[in-house]
Amino acid sequence: MDIFSVFTLFGGLAFFLYGMNVMGSGLEKLAGGKLERIFEKLTSNTFKAVLLGAGVTCVIQSSSATTVMLVGFVNSGIMKLHQAIGVIMGANIGTTITSWILSLSGIEGESFLIKILKPTSFSPIFAVVGAAMLMFSKNQRKKDIGGILVGFAILMFGMSTMSGAMAPLADEPKFQQLMLAFTNPLLGVLVGALMTAVLQASAASVGILQALSATGAIKFGAAIPIILGQNIGTCITALLSSIGTSKNAKRVAFVHLYFNVIGTLVFLSGFYLLDAIIDFSFVEQAVTPLNIAIVHTIFNLVSTAILLPFTRLLEKLAFLTVRDTEEEVRKDKEFLILDDRFLNSPTFAVEHCRTLTCQMAQLTRETMQMAVEISHGYTEELDRKIHEAENRIDLYEDKLGTYLVKISARDLTIADSQNISTLLHCIGDFERISDHATNIVKVAKEKYEKKIEFSDKAQKELEVILNAVTEVMDLAVDAFINHDLELAKKVEPLEEVIDRLRTRLKNRHVRRLQEGKCTIELGFVFTDFLTNLERVSDHCSNIAVCLIQMADSHFDTHEYIHELKKSGAEFDDMVSQYLEKYTLPEKATV
Repeated sequence: MDIFSVFTLFGGLAFFLYGMNVMGSGLEKLAGGKLERIFEKLTSNTFKAVLLGAGVTCVIQSSSATTVMLVGFVNSGIMKLHQAIGVIMGANIGTTITSWILSLSGIEGESFLIKILKPTSFSPIFAVVGAAMLMFSKNQRKKDIGGILVGFAILMFGMSTMSGAMAPLADEPKFQQLMLAFTNPLLGVLVGALMTAVLQASAASVGILQALSATGAIKFGAAIPIILGQNIGTCITALLSSIGTSKNAKRVAFVHLYFNVIGTLVFLSGFYLLDAIIDFSFVEQAVTPLNIAIVHTIFNLVSTAILLPFTRLLEKLAFLTVRDTEEEVRKDKEFLILDDRFLNSPTFAVEHCRTLTCQMAQLTRETMQMAVEISHGYTEELDRKIHEAENRIDLYEDKLGTYLVKISARDLTIADSQNISTLLHCIGDFERISDHATNIVKVAKEKYEKKIEFSDKAQKELEVILNAVTEVMDLAVDAFINHDLELAKKVEPLEEVIDRLRTRLKNRHVRRLQEGKCTIELGFVFTDFLTNLERVSDHCSNIAVCLIQMADSHFDTHEYIHELKKSGAEFDDMVSQYLEKYTLPEKATV
């Protein structure tokens, strides 16, 4: 094998990998957003999940892509860890379809039917049809189909090129000795794992092994450990994709790894034990592309059959690997009261939700207090605390929202139904307030990193609206926790004042720009602070209005606010008091 054969080999590998990428991308586009909806609906039991994983992987031609999607779904909360385990097992089965397609290249025979089944015969037709669809069709769906056909043709051309480049190796004694070394199971598994880890696609590494098998120098005894190692190597993609994700998402990647590692250990142990007893004669025979496809499929089917009853043990193993801290365990105990067994007593369940929502409200207030503090001076410690609190508030919204929806499906009293509606609205507003708190962190960080400083007078201007927002936040939270309608009625007048403050401060900012006393960059930072503070007061108003609405079943939100502002003396008096309390400095420069 000369240097030009090496060039040809790597060129064929490039075509093979590119073709696989184009084909997989086309298949995924053709499926569109349906895959996400399918994942959500068809994981109700493990058997369905296995079928789903196999089907989706057959479609997108990549178990790595399927597992990476699972990491994303679990990280975002769309899917639970135990739902993902069955899909992982199915994905390993689905990925064998590629090896079966590639094994068609080894078909021998002179009949027309046999010849037309060979990919080298029909892939040029696919290439022509696919290229025509890509070039001349205006329909996106047809273009996607064209991409699949062209990708398949490129893949098969790469496979054929690699097989041709490797053909001279059949007569190389050194190559034959190297292949004999792989009969050592540990070495074979290691080589297979490394090959797939580098390529990040088990189907691609199996395809290379199938091309290599055309030399006739690879025996069953060497091929089997390599094939098993290739399944382990494909886990690297999911492990890499789990970096920076939630702990449950990391557990998905480790379940994938443990499934393949345990499957390999069990399969190899069983195979060599039976070989010692029965003495398999085929171990010393040359392996073919079809044989590789069969071994690949048998391994994944057997592994799934053996480990399917132990999905909970795999889940526990993942939890032992990626452990929750004591603080996380303690916090998660808060949500134990959201037990499905309480759903049979909806009033009791709603009260539990209210208890947790009060905790969420208090945490939101603390988060906003930290946001006000960081607006005075950015620190990494405050940044970290605010983001941790915001993540916690997101968890409250997810847990409470899911549980409240479950309660709403029960037979409810009018009061329970109103309470659920109010809680659902309020948890959304608390969560949005925490989002604006993190936005304030971003603005404060930008101000810190760019070394932007407001003048003393401008800082005093900002201080006025910060104090007003702090008070409106306290009013809304205290009104919610104590169910105090008198406090709730004070929120809207103060929110009106904050709106006026924001307008006046924006007008002052425009005037400073016109007079050249403020830079555009500094103005953007100032405006971002104002926008987020005003949005916080809007959500506080929503919370207060919800509380009043719950007390009056015939209540209309927009009508209430409209009538309140027209109500005259009482509302105007409160607005005047707040305007006097939060008076802006007469003049300010940035």
